[in-house]
Amino acid sequence: MQAVLTIAHLPQTGIEASAQFMRKHLDAATQLMAKPNTDALAIVLPEAAADHDDWRRALARDLARAHAPCRVNVVGASGADSAAPLLAYLRDAPGVTGQYLAAHD
Repeated sequence: MQAVLTIAHLPQTGIEASAQFMRKHLDAATQLMAKPNTDALAIVLPEAAADHDDWRRALARDLARAHAPCRVNVVGASGADSAAPLLAYLRDAPGVTGQYLAAHD
């Protein structure tokens, strides 16, 4: 089962957003992965500028490595409607983990 953690708001700059995610949301992500029957976690973050890409890739990659065999991916999206197709894809793609995918409307 794929768990989904949706974060609605983060700071505008990449470094501040990364720090806030680690401080306020990392524990929630870890707890979701520890639930029975959870074999994947998709973290949905708000759409952001390119200065967020590196920390989001690192988040996906590092969580996937640390929590294998649980799959972890990060989606950047402007809302639930734009995230839905990527979440459906990730749910049914058992070989995809450690990726950051940006949704485009």
